[in-house]
Amino acid sequence: MQYCLQSEGTNGPLTPLFDCPEFEQRLLRFDGASAERRANGEDEVIYVLRGSGEAAVDGEPVTLEEGTAVYVAGGSSWSVNDADGLEVLSVLVRDPLPSEAPHAVLHGGARAGATAGRQFTLLATPETGCPSVTQFVGYIPPGRAPDHYHLYDEVVYVLEGDGELHIGSEAATLRPGSCVHLPARLVHCLENVGPGEMRVLGVFRPAGSPAEAYYPDGTLATVAGAK
Repeated sequence: MQYCLQSEGTNGPLTPLFDCPEFEQRLLRFDGASAERRANGEDEVIYVLRGSGEAAVDGEPVTLEEGTAVYVAGGSSWSVNDADGLEVLSVLVRDPLPSEAPHAVLHGGARAGATAGRQFTLLATPETGCPSVTQFVGYIPPGRAPDHYHLYDEVVYVLEGDGELHIGSEAATLRPGSCVHLPARLVHCLENVGPGEMRVLGVFRPAGSPAEAYYPDGTLATVAGAK
């Protein structure tokens, strides 16, 4: 399926994943200090998948550990000063909106609800200084969501759990390391085949709420308990 790929099988410093008009998704690995990184025309949102390290973002020290997210505005720089098996998911944001914040270090907060029992925690958002995208961790219980679509373009990385991506009559297996690209208005659904919770990392634009979804007939999906 063109909308799903697996990231496994490579151990180099950079593994390219999805490259689409809105984003460039890739894995970065560090086992020591790195050169300075700067994307002059693009924003970058990163998320630590595993390992740990010490970094500098615009010269400010930042501790990197599993679950840490960092937003780096275009023109700002970052580098790794020390690392122990550090692996991060990086998403470059093409043609970003102007930002007043050069960077932000982020950690997930309380969970909020979405459709079909899904939940999420927000990371990079306009409210945290990143105007172009929303970065979030999604929590998916066992089961299959109804077919739906979003008005935003999204790239997803499976952090934990096993499932399937359904698009029309096609299905693709999802497991840790699976990557998904969901163009705006593509009708799809994710199924968690269980038995435990599935966790995914999503980045989408334009920024908004991960809970905003529409059924194939165009009606807005509802969230249980929402007023």
